[in-house]
Amino acid sequence: MTMIPKSPDRSALQQEQFLTILSREEALARFEAALFPRALLSESRKLAAALGAALAEDITAPIDVPPFDRSNVDGFAVRSADLAAAGEGAPVRLALNGETVHCGTAPTLQVAPGTATPIATGGPLPRGADAVVMVEHTQPDGPDAIEVRRAVSPGQFISYAGSDIARGEALLRAGTIIGSREIGMLAACGIAEVGVARKPRVAVISTGDELVQPGQSLGAADIYDTNGAIVAAAIDENGGEAVFLGAIPDDEAKLEAVMRRALADCDMLVLSGGTSKGAGDLSHRIIGRLGAPGIIAHGVALKPGKPLCLAVCDGKPVVILPGFPTSAMFTFHDMIVPVLRRMAGQPPRTDAKVKATVPVRIASELGRTEFVMVSLVEGKGGLIAYPSGKGSGAITSFAQADGFLRIDALADQMSAGTETEVTLFTPHVRVPDLVIVGSHCTGLDLVTAQLAHAGLTVRSIAVGSLGGLAAAKRGECDFAPIHLFDDRSEIYNAPYLVEGLELVPGWRRMQGIVFRKGDTRFEGLNAKEAVASALADRTCIMVNRNQGAGTRILIDRLLGGARPEGYWNQPRSHNAVAAAVAQHRADWGMTIAPVAHAVGLGFIPFAEEHYDFALVTARKDRSAVQAFLDALGSDAARAALERAGFRPA
Repeated sequence: MTMIPKSPDRSALQQEQFLTILSREEALARFEAALFPRALLSESRKLAAALGAALAEDITAPIDVPPFDRSNVDGFAVRSADLAAAGEGAPVRLALNGETVHCGTAPTLQVAPGTATPIATGGPLPRGADAVVMVEHTQPDGPDAIEVRRAVSPGQFISYAGSDIARGEALLRAGTIIGSREIGMLAACGIAEVGVARKPRVAVISTGDELVQPGQSLGAADIYDTNGAIVAAAIDENGGEAVFLGAIPDDEAKLEAVMRRALADCDMLVLSGGTSKGAGDLSHRIIGRLGAPGIIAHGVALKPGKPLCLAVCDGKPVVILPGFPTSAMFTFHDMIVPVLRRMAGQPPRTDAKVKATVPVRIASELGRTEFVMVSLVEGKGGLIAYPSGKGSGAITSFAQADGFLRIDALADQMSAGTETEVTLFTPHVRVPDLVIVGSHCTGLDLVTAQLAHAGLTVRSIAVGSLGGLAAAKRGECDFAPIHLFDDRSEIYNAPYLVEGLELVPGWRRMQGIVFRKGDTRFEGLNAKEAVASALADRTCIMVNRNQGAGTRILIDRLLGGARPEGYWNQPRSHNAVAAAVAQHRADWGMTIAPVAHAVGLGFIPFAEEHYDFALVTARKDRSAVQAFLDALGSDAARAALERAGFRPA
């Protein structure tokens, strides 16, 4: 989604305001009212191709199943009256008829009084018989007769015609999803072809000059088109047939032509980007020319998802999702999936919900219902829900979260310790085998790879060293990765531990000043000299780190109370610091040597910090914890860490 227009005219930079912000419930109600009721799109399919489809109409049984009275066991078809007096002391002799009834064999001889006909399981019952005696309950009496020493009741071991399915009975209802069991019922009735709901063809268009398809090279300020692929996949998952038409640049004529073609060829149109009413966002303006009634809702009191635009053009739904991936996917699943599934004849989605406690305060915006993606871990008193904290532009927020919680529009926060309801993205809670909460490092991935290959699930939540220690004290994780320097003792990490935590040495990594090679303000200087040089130049912009990070403590030591330009730019990772410097948004910052070298930046060593682990002693004996400790000490992990530029402890 293009947020900054190309025109230099200042008037073009003005954004229209959302005309009417609707609640989620009202927006969805208006959208559905404009679309339904409507005839279900249907098609006829052979039984073999109907698996997973939704029936378009009720199915009634054309025949009885079974179509005749049949035997349930191997034995003899008899007249129950002949055996009424049979017992251990009073065996009854029955003469055998001259035929054996097998499956697929129609009997020709009547079972007369005093006779029996051998019959196989599933064989049609002969005329005159009203029961079957099991072969195990008989004794041969010469070659042409049997003895029976127990009475039988009428109907014993017989399935009567229509006892499973009766002719004219409602076999399956419209909307039923055809699975293997339904296939069996239809086949039993001789039905070879059924009418099913046709998958709605849904055109998918991404918009924006900045979008590049995966596999192509990125230019300056370009990004890969994530939404096109993920929206198309979500459509297929929910009963639709996605038709991806590519990423269209911000050219009104081209975009309108593609949108018109999409509506002519497909049943529904979904775009991403172009909803925020900026000068470069064209989609919502085009909709007004595509058919009545047009826009139903533009602006929904949701976070993420406020820019969502819902429209109906000549009976076909048109949706413009926000450009940010998490916003796009959340609004699609929450607002669009119900409509898509209804059009596809699919039943409504059912969401599993669990109770969980929020460990940290979550700020919210008054007036908008906020949905927060969370990851679930097992705590002392039950499930703990950690907010992702990555924002609506983060692709992994949706992919890695277990579910979401809701903050009411009238609340400006959810307090730490609040027990709340979490709606799951999957039918069941996926509690990981190992939980790591604290400072993240790329070296951590090298160690946990061994656990993943062994089939263990690892949940790593990056909240910084201090946040990890707090989680460890509350018993919410197994390990808290930390790199905290204590000024008083001049020792890393150990002074920060409390009772119930123990230190596990990890590895050493060099922290230092990162800058663009050739910058004479930094070349040839040590770390302290480099910072002094930066502070002396008012045009020199720094990039900081987030509060609670061990790196932030080192930076503040070097700055000694100074707050230069860029100090309040506080990304949460080493990679973000390096990217800011490499892309000329900042001139210097502090990161670790492997990250600096990976992007070709200059690096001035400052301090070799200790990246260690605070282990929750009470969880030490867990098998996943022992597996991590084994992996950490393995030759393979140590070698991998050294190759990446770390020094194992």
